[in-house]
Order: sequence, then structure tokens, then C-alpha cells
Amino acid sequence: MRAAISVIAEKGTAALRMSDIATRAGMSTGHILYHFGKKDRLLLEVLAWSQADLWTRFQQAADQAVSPAEKLDLFVRFYLPSHQGDERYALWTQVLAQRHDEAGRRILTELLDGWDERLEAILREGRELGHFADVELPEFTIRAVAMLSGLSEDVMFGRSRWQHTSPHAFALSALERELRPTGRSRGRTA
Repeated sequence: MRAAISVIAEKGTAALRMSDIATRAGMSTGHILYHFGKKDRLLLEVLAWSQADLWTRFQQAADQAVSPAEKLDLFVRFYLPSHQGDERYALWTQVLAQRHDEAGRRILTELLDGWDERLEAILREGRELGHFADVELPEFTIRAVAMLSGLSEDVMFGRSRWQHTSPHAFALSALERELRPTGRSRGRTA
């Protein structure tokens, strides 16, 4: 799976050959084909594996967080690509750009919904503890994820506006501003 991610990031999905992945993984092409059958299935499987790994690491970090604000910070960190060319995010963009059958769309929808569900759980906890304002969860989640997706595209493209400003800090500030409970005018919503 790691070999596939790195080859996809380097070559993209259009130029990807199963033999490239097999060579990188030290396996035969037949072995790769036996397990995945065709390239579209491989891409979806690699994406699902990558997301499961990312969500496990996110959950471990979130379990150590002391507040909903800290969990929100972690959510933004895990959502945004870490740098231009981030392999995981490159995989997402490559897979989303492909045409998918119904089964593929269902897998992608589940993966995308996983982000929404994690954010809504953080928001719900923060709201229940009085740390966050009483926002409309589905609407706020749509706006937040759309903003993060746009920032992610900027990072992956290498937009110069992020050379001196952190996309993470920008996103977190925008989210916290809207989540600040009435009566709190300064500082984080710890």
C-alpha cells in the first residue's frame, strides 16, 4: 500500500502501471493483479487503507487531547496536507478525479462522510461542554470541510499566499471565530 501511494504521488493515476507498484513493493505484477484485479480497485483500496491509517493516528492523538478546542486543532492538522505534494492528499485528488461505478462511489462517500462525522463529534462535545457556540452541526460541517478542502488545494498547488502564513492557523482561526460562545471575545475556546 505504501509503495502504491508513493508511485501514485509521483506518476499520477493516468500514467500508473501495476508493474510500477509491483517493482516498488518488491513483488511480481501478477501478485498485485491477483489481489486487486484492476487499477481502479487498487486505487480505492489504497485510499481506504490510507484513510484508516490516518484516522487511527487521529483518534490516538484526539484521545490524548484535553479539550474540544485541542481536538478541533488536531482535526485541522490531520485534514490539511502537510506540504505541497503530500502523498496522501495527492492520492485523494487522483482518486476523486476518476470515474467510479456505484460501488466505488459508495466507498468514496463513506470515506468523505468519515471526515464529517469526526468533525461533528468534536463540535457536539464542545457544544455540550459549553466550549463552542450552538452552531447548526450539518451546515457548519459542510462549510468547514469545504474551506479545508479549498485550503488543501492551495497547499497542494503551492500558492504563494501561504509562504508566510500558516493555512492551519488561518483555518483554525476562522473556525474558532464562529464557534466562540457568546460572551467570549478573546483567546481560544478552550
